[in-house]
Amino acid sequence: MSYLSLTDDDREQMLATIGVGSVEELFRDIPAAVRYDRELAIAPALTESELQRHMEELAGKNVVDEICFLGAGIYDHYVPAVVDAVLQRGELLTAYTPYQPEMSQGVLQAVFEYQTAICELTGMDVSNASGYDGSTVAADACFVAKHATGRSKIVITEATSPQVRQVVKTYAPGFGLEVVEVPHEGGVTDPQRVRDAAEGAAAVIFQTPNFFGNLEAAPELAAAANDAGAMPIAHVDIVSLGVLEAPGNYGCAMAIGEGQSAGNSMSYGGPHYGFLAARSDYIRRLPGRIVGETVDASGDRGYVLTLQTREQHIRREKATSNITTNQTLLALAGLVHLSLLGPQGLRELGETCLALSGYAKERLTAAGLALAFPAQSTFKEFAVRTGRNAREALAAARQQGVYAGYPLGRDYPGLDDALLVAVTEKRTVEEIDRLVEALA
Repeated sequence: MSYLSLTDDDREQMLATIGVGSVEELFRDIPAAVRYDRELAIAPALTESELQRHMEELAGKNVVDEICFLGAGIYDHYVPAVVDAVLQRGELLTAYTPYQPEMSQGVLQAVFEYQTAICELTGMDVSNASGYDGSTVAADACFVAKHATGRSKIVITEATSPQVRQVVKTYAPGFGLEVVEVPHEGGVTDPQRVRDAAEGAAAVIFQTPNFFGNLEAAPELAAAANDAGAMPIAHVDIVSLGVLEAPGNYGCAMAIGEGQSAGNSMSYGGPHYGFLAARSDYIRRLPGRIVGETVDASGDRGYVLTLQTREQHIRREKATSNITTNQTLLALAGLVHLSLLGPQGLRELGETCLALSGYAKERLTAAGLALAFPAQSTFKEFAVRTGRNAREALAAARQQGVYAGYPLGRDYPGLDDALLVAVTEKRTVEEIDRLVEALA
């Protein structure tokens, strides 16, 4: 292997240092029955030009011309060119964890600005430096709620993303939590059922717009949780906050979510970034780390890691998260996008999604298809009944170059004929008309 710096002499020196005579002796404790005792069955090496041709042939198999109405948590929003242009700057792209603040002022300032943007959007007092994704921040929020209330029951609505619910349930045994789900009724959650379930609970997690795309009665759900002494936690779409009320303004203790809609492409489902913001009461319990602003000995402004509740920084039993990373670069992509849009641009983005999804619902119903939840208001996503198994309808639409949505029957019994359709600002009227033709 000419590209490895390890020489035979190096190998012999290492073997001698650890007291073995050969590589075989080094692995003597591994049973022969589980060893791979033959050459790897791989093709001969290719030249550079042959490898280039091979990769192009593989890339040619990718489907790149389907019109995408797939959502269910990851959305086909437009990512402006300036996002990549900023992220590819060396001081951001190659930056590592800012353990030494005096050497990392640029990254720390960018994270500080990200936290500020999240707080402004969610109506909260404090945000961490981002989380791993929109599901794990929900589990983190449960742990915060348990610490803050001393209770161990978590209530989560059935209309919350199945992936989020599953991650919470996966974490629950390790956190010593009991998870209770509140069923949806007609695509939304009854606040009274939440109030009843929330007795003795640490937190109530609800999603709005929920997994079906429907707008929940969020202020009523938050009030129901507060009445029971539980912390209301809203799982929200960051783009929706350009047109919908901020969770902090209707009584939520925390706001969490998947930030992909701002600044991140779909990326085959990830990686993206999660956001977690809270009232100042919980600042010392938040997972991850928080960048703060200060002044140096000369009185000049500077940035520091104010709070670090990760296992890397404090004793394990006091850590509030066992994930020792976050998604700073991807979160900064969100910051760049949000900064470019500004408040008015984010509002216009939301209004565009509302208008286009409204047009799609009108055209589909006019073509004879029924909405799964016709009485509910939606943002950019809605459920439509296809009149047959949704997977069959999806396959047929793909034959016409349209990826029509997400089959809800995968997660919700009784909705086998329903497709979850997402309409972002990237979809045109002509593309929506093609969707209608493909499904009707």
